[in-house]
Amino acid sequence: MSTDSHTSRPVVRPLIERFGFPQLLATTLVLVAATILLGVAAKATGSGLACEQNWPLCDAGPYNAFPANLPSFYEWFHRFVAMFAGLAIIGTAAAAWRLPDVDRRVAVLVVMGAILTPIQVVLGRETVTQYTMDILQLHFWTAVLIFVLFVVATVLVWAPRLTAGHVTGALALGALSLPFHVALSPFALGDITSYGPSMQMAQYGVTLALLATVIVAVMIGRRRFQNGRLTGLLSATAGLTLVVVFLGRQAVNPAFDYVYLATAALLFLTLVVGSSLSRSAPTEAHGRPR
Repeated sequence: MSTDSHTSRPVVRPLIERFGFPQLLATTLVLVAATILLGVAAKATGSGLACEQNWPLCDAGPYNAFPANLPSFYEWFHRFVAMFAGLAIIGTAAAAWRLPDVDRRVAVLVVMGAILTPIQVVLGRETVTQYTMDILQLHFWTAVLIFVLFVVATVLVWAPRLTAGHVTGALALGALSLPFHVALSPFALGDITSYGPSMQMAQYGVTLALLATVIVAVMIGRRRFQNGRLTGLLSATAGLTLVVVFLGRQAVNPAFDYVYLATAALLFLTLVVGSSLSRSAPTEAHGRPR
């Protein structure tokens, strides 16, 4: 029996198989976070207005490759990173749906993110062509929702490798980041003119970190711990975090100042108590079934 070696050429493994789906998901999450922070910088500097209602091009010459000034650069760079983030989101969703070993919950989450992406693109265009506060709010919260979807998906993928110690660390990191969230807010700065682009980017960077750490703590805590009081406290922490993030964005309104501060103080307390309880709480050796 003869064998034709030319008919059995080795099949080139797809890039996703070489790189790994968990790594692809984590990279996409980083790009989403970077897009949000660059969007904050563009909004804080009024850079979208530098494009004079032009979208997707601005004043940057052929293919938008040569920004005319610093505001145009902020807007151009935000769009540049957003383009790669969008492609990464769609690619991750396609990979999650097609790969047989990807948890279906993960696939649903990233596909939801992919569905929201064109909506987010349209909202981004509207921030340039109309620039109203309602559109800016929708643009921001849609981006945060996409970020949360990818954080949850990433935690699901990495959950078997995360331990009770990671829960303690996440809670401690959340407690450490919260004072910075307050200190960088207009409430603490006292003068809205001091709430410049650098301050806003720093505060929103802390916001994303706070959201991510709490999601890790809640999801892995419910998986690893048997203590009902601790898991209940973690659930309360998630709710308080959402309120703090929302009020932190509204903190330019004096009516929300003290509610924001009180909620942040209560969240800090729950994070500290949760971190302390997690050190001594009994754990499940292998976690709950996925």
